[in-house]
Amino acid sequence: MTDSTPGLLHEYLRMSADNAPDKVAVVCSGERLTYREIDEKSERFASFLVGAGVRPDDRVALLLDTSVEAIVCLFGILKAGAIFLMLSPSLKAGKLCYILNDCQARTLVADTSKSAVVLKALPLCSSLQEVIWTGHTDTAAALPGRQPVKSYRFSESLSCEASGLLHRPGSRREEALATIIYTSGSTGEPKGVMCPHQAMISAARSIIHYLENSKEDVVLNALPLSFDYGLYQVLMTFMFGGTVVLEQSFIYLHRVLQRIEQERVTGFPVVPTMVAMLLRMRSLAGYDFSSLRYMTNTAAALPVEHIRKLRTIFPQVKFFSMYGLTECKRVSYLPPPELDLRPTSVGKPMKDCRVFVVDDQGRELGPGQVGELVVQGPNVMSGYWNDPDLTARTFRTDRRTGSTLLYTGDLFSRDSDGYLYFVARKDDLIKTRGERVSPREVENVLCGMEGVMEAAVVGVPDEVLGQALKAYVVAPSSLSKKAVQQHCSDNLEHFMVPKYVEIVAELPRTSSGKVDKRLLQIDSQAGGNAGQHNARES
Repeated sequence: MTDSTPGLLHEYLRMSADNAPDKVAVVCSGERLTYREIDEKSERFASFLVGAGVRPDDRVALLLDTSVEAIVCLFGILKAGAIFLMLSPSLKAGKLCYILNDCQARTLVADTSKSAVVLKALPLCSSLQEVIWTGHTDTAAALPGRQPVKSYRFSESLSCEASGLLHRPGSRREEALATIIYTSGSTGEPKGVMCPHQAMISAARSIIHYLENSKEDVVLNALPLSFDYGLYQVLMTFMFGGTVVLEQSFIYLHRVLQRIEQERVTGFPVVPTMVAMLLRMRSLAGYDFSSLRYMTNTAAALPVEHIRKLRTIFPQVKFFSMYGLTECKRVSYLPPPELDLRPTSVGKPMKDCRVFVVDDQGRELGPGQVGELVVQGPNVMSGYWNDPDLTARTFRTDRRTGSTLLYTGDLFSRDSDGYLYFVARKDDLIKTRGERVSPREVENVLCGMEGVMEAAVVGVPDEVLGQALKAYVVAPSSLSKKAVQQHCSDNLEHFMVPKYVEIVAELPRTSSGKVDKRLLQIDSQAGGNAGQHNARES
């Protein structure tokens, strides 16, 4: 990458289409589309949007499964100068309505399989002016009820000719928003992270740099596009001119692994759920992984034991442990040669990114001290849509330089060489027996026990302890709870040993594959009493 490279995300599509028009850009559900085809289809979709009245900075929401249509739409929206929102396809009507109203979305693109959800939400969405339907059925071809919401078929949008209206003033600002990514909020309502073109490009370029991506890379993405980790796999691949192979889900892991073999995949982004599923498989020797060059992990930290097992299975693969959050995309990565020396570290800051570990008064802390991680750099996003108070608390101005400081809400320490170590979310620390406990430290020990595939630790109310530790452990039912507690007792300080242990078949997940600890806490306080009772008797 050089300083002469494009300043807008969709300009990378045009650049790749000019450089290699007939190269396959996307493989998905049996379809193989070239860069030229994606560029032309997105151009026509952009013309359709402009003709329908979409203006620069209007919000256009996508309620689609992982698909070629989703890729065409997001680039078409950007070409029209608008802002895209890639929504989780599993959204229910209430949350869909909240997001559409919060960002005052003008247009919604939805698959007809989502028609029941859309039609339920629509009467309460005052800003929506048109719905564009993808899919092969006509169950939602018309919109009953509130008018003048217009209804179109996606195929209609691709019949448009390219329009000079696309290149209107104001549609090419690097500081303009490319997308709003809605994530879970502390109040229970989603919060929209505002992501400008320039910040997204800066983050993507830094990641491409340390992964050493090239046009020869084939990246397999089995993560939802509503999850920024999944979305960036597409955006980055289009930037370096490679091929992205899209899978609907990682639930059918055999199919995902077959695709690695068939498409000669070189890059495979994973999350802890995928790794846990992978390590349970007994037939990995039957697959050809010789093309695989690297694997990456983020979203949540992998237990050290899982990293060790992965490296045994894939000895030729470079494994990158990384840390990031939507508000700045990526912060750090651990170079693969450092895995043996610092297996619990998430590495050093990536190119052009600076970090500080600070106390509650904002004073920088020294090596080994735990404090909040603060991030500074061109990858820091613009704040939260329609929430100036939260933006002011999280995105603060550095009085010395005038640049933006992102207060992550994550507790970290760093060693004398500058390597970072995640401790916990500030609001995840559990105070028990007068001590503060990081759930991750207990989970790492649990995952090092023979037979344990995954573990999650939460705090539950306790009259004596204030909070007691409860461990949910994915393991064979033959594993006794006493054995789990004994293992913890042998490897942890006494106040870190879970008082309660629940052996479960699986852990609840968010749409991005993270363990949903909120549901575990609800279970502990409501339906989890039986588990607590059994733990006392074990």
